[in-house]
Amino acid sequence: MMSQFPRYLKDYSTKDSPFQFELLINRLKKGYPSHRQDYLEFSYVKSGTGWETINGVKHRMEAGTFSFLLPYQIHELFTDQGSELILYNCRFSMELLMESNQEDLMNGMVNGSEGMPSFVQFEGKEKTRTDNLLEEMMEEYSGSDLWRNSYLQVKLKELLIRFDRYRRKNGITPNGEPASVKSAGAVWPIIHYINSNYQEGLTLGGIAKQFSLSISRVSEIIKQATGQSYVHFLQDLRIRHACSLLVSTEMSVSEIALEVGYGSYNTFSRIFRDIKGISPSEYRKMKTLKSETAP
Repeated sequence: MMSQFPRYLKDYSTKDSPFQFELLINRLKKGYPSHRQDYLEFSYVKSGTGWETINGVKHRMEAGTFSFLLPYQIHELFTDQGSELILYNCRFSMELLMESNQEDLMNGMVNGSEGMPSFVQFEGKEKTRTDNLLEEMMEEYSGSDLWRNSYLQVKLKELLIRFDRYRRKNGITPNGEPASVKSAGAVWPIIHYINSNYQEGLTLGGIAKQFSLSISRVSEIIKQATGQSYVHFLQDLRIRHACSLLVSTEMSVSEIALEVGYGSYNTFSRIFRDIKGISPSEYRKMKTLKSETAP
């Protein structure tokens, strides 16, 4: 049964990196408690058996089960007694799927797919292909070869395309009924729109006009999807981007403030301190020092 108060996960090892992508192999003997996160994630079972609940819908997990989690979905794992779930977990930002002048994979994965299952059970040739693809990705992720990040991004897209094609071809919802490709609402298009435009002067009124909805309805949708108000959701996106720029570039703090969508340095500095507990300059010094002293 889904926990009443799921944990809210915001951190992963590469969240402050320009390439926000993490691939791990985890071993779960006792499952994992109910939680939600503000990043994208997929999991793939190598071995073991158990159950998974995504937004209240429970399904079986065994070798070949692939699950795709959208941000803020409530998620819980259960391991069968006497078993151990060994699975790949990959956490990554929306930006890796959103590129200009290309097919918008992020929008295609969520728009019109709300009636589709969040998981598939790969079998036969598809399972073998997925096994091999993830082994390649793990080998590449563990190395430092030229074009590593570009290679991983391409393979990530290939894997998600295979997943989406498979679930659409099968056309079955978690309840066992034929899936509809018609969008169930404006939830993910709105979240996607904010993620694509948070560096601009976004307003609730402007978003409401873009989607022909009332301001109160847009505010309600954002709260339901993310568990945050519009203001806090927007601040989180901007400050996360700022953290990445502080760590990975030599841009001044004023330049970063403008880059992530704040017209005022003072406003940016105040909000950054409220969220992180330190100033942008102190954050940069702390991260630089950790990097220099790391083995």
